[in-house]
Amino acid sequence: MSASVSMPLGGVQVGSFDSYEQAQAAVDHLSDQKFPVENVTIIGSDLRQVERVTGRLTWGRVLAAGAAGGAWWGLFVGLLLGLFAVDGGAWVSSLLTGLLIGLVFGALFAAIGYSATRGRRDFTSTSAVVANRYDVMCSPARAEEARAILARFSLRF
Repeated sequence: MSASVSMPLGGVQVGSFDSYEQAQAAVDHLSDQKFPVENVTIIGSDLRQVERVTGRLTWGRVLAAGAAGGAWWGLFVGLLLGLFAVDGGAWVSSLLTGLLIGLVFGALFAAIGYSATRGRRDFTSTSAVVANRYDVMCSPARAEEARAILARFSLRF
């Protein structure tokens, strides 16, 4: 059977919620009531991408972030190479050398990447895909039972 608008891939709608957490709580309640939740699907509808701008991107921030990331990688490589050191002085030397080389290369690669954008994106941000509504769907054979359980669940609030 192919999916249609009236009966999506997840079955028939037994509940609709404004947040994913509410839909998840509804499915958790079904599970607590020993309902076979393998018949249930949560479908997010009306998807949109939300990008939250978190700050201005400057050369100082770019170089500092690149140097910090490179320093961590350099520290990791230095620690690995330090495993083969014959004494404590060689261990510290490999650690510091890895740290400094990582710091320089991290800042250098960050500068190259930032200069390649030519100022077209001088801000930092985080992105997320969010849904406007979350529908709890169920196979048609078990839908009425799920609706009854969820109706009792909604009365508790």
